[in-house]
Formats: sequence, structure tokens, C-alpha cells
Amino acid sequence: MHTSSHTVLYDPDGLIEAELPLDREPYECLVKAVLAWTGEDTLAERDYEQIGLQLTGHARAVASDVRRRADRLPKSSGRRALADVVLREAEHRLSAPLEGTVHCVQNRARLVRALYERLDRLEAAPAPESVAPSGG
Repeated sequence: MHTSSHTVLYDPDGLIEAELPLDREPYECLVKAVLAWTGEDTLAERDYEQIGLQLTGHARAVASDVRRRADRLPKSSGRRALADVVLREAEHRLSAPLEGTVHCVQNRARLVRALYERLDRLEAAPAPESVAPSGG
């Protein structure tokens, strides 16, 4: 007899994740701290790798939010086109191997900051207007 306390969820559209708000404040603090480093390697390589992993995971989560919001916009929208450019760049940067260096970790921090900037612009933008039929 096999008993398991695990439940496997099938969520190809990421809807479960979309319902959970990102815990933004701690990551914004981490980004600020990382970008304030002077460039000298004062931490152990493993510490930089761990910070880089945290930032990488969070960048992927923010990128998912940006994608969901951008997908709600019309294909002809300039905001959507710019979001697509930012997401392609994020994908390219996240595909690079993670290194245990200040430079690498700061690049991941810049990416998180850029993704949040794009997300904020998408959230601040008015919803697409529906065209009302003309009553002629």
C-alpha cells in the first residue's frame, strides 16, 4: 500500500501562481543592497551563488507577471511590444550560467529592477478601451 501526502497540480497556464502576490519588498531591499556593492569580492563564491539563485528565481516570477499582464493587451499595443522586448532580454540574461561573482549577481539585480519597472508601467497603464459602436 502506498500513501502519499503530496498532491500534484496540473497548472499549464500558471493560474495558481497568478493568484499569489509577489513578496516585493524584501527583493527590492536585496536589489538595492547588491547594487550598492563596490565591486570587491568580500563574500565567498557560494554566498554570491545563493544570492544569485534568489534573484534568478524572483526574476522568473516577476517575468511571469509581466507576461500575464502584457498578454491582456492588444497585439498592436506599444506597451505590449515593449514588454515583449524586455521579456526577451530577460530570457536571454537568465539563460546565462550563474557565476559566484559580484558582477553576475549585480546583473541579476538589475534584471529584477528592470522587470519591476516594466510591471509597474503595465499596471499603471489604463485598461484597453473597448470601441463603442457608433450610433448613426
